[in-house]
Amino acid sequence: MRSPIAFILLLTSLAVSAQKENAAKAILDQIGSKVKDSKGMMVTIQMVSKNNKGKALGTKQISLKMKGDKYYLKQGVMEILCDGKTIYNFDGVNTISKSSVAESDQTLSPQKLLAGNYDKDFNYSLLSQTNSNATIELIPIDKRKSFQKVTLIIDKLKSALSNASILDKSNNSTEVKVVSINFNAILSDNLFLFNRAKYPKNVEIFD
Repeated sequence: MRSPIAFILLLTSLAVSAQKENAAKAILDQIGSKVKDSKGMMVTIQMVSKNNKGKALGTKQISLKMKGDKYYLKQGVMEILCDGKTIYNFDGVNTISKSSVAESDQTLSPQKLLAGNYDKDFNYSLLSQTNSNATIELIPIDKRKSFQKVTLIIDKLKSALSNASILDKSNNSTEVKVVSINFNAILSDNLFLFNRAKYPKNVEIFD
């Protein structure tokens, strides 16, 4: 009698899992659609780093401006600019590192986190939900990623990310809180163009 019961339980488990995956996809698709329809976004983010024992190591306040696949991120004197193909990372002192968007694929940037386009990179499931919020777990398909899982808290009323927790492979975590978000920002295309003259003359650029 064990085998039929085990089989029924397995089918039930798979059905529940599929329902959770479909429910999670529907919520994430709403976020992705809202970001895609946006002509410009301005987001203020607070990030708290914690070690594997849960001790807070530091807090960062980040300003992010997005338009399609382009973004400009500022954290104190540090800046990251992406024109859709190339990423320019200014350390705030005298160095700009230059890389392609493809080279950054193993990390999870705030821009990627907010975009809602998780289909190609993650397996996901709905952990819980209420009328106003949903908690979704993302597991990267590519095990070479620098993190092992991401937990999202979605504001269902706004169809937007509210909080996230990123767990890396050493069990250190980054807690992300969306302080404010504007989906209707008017942003100039020039904001996302790299301008060497903007930076001090002693700044070196490394590919």
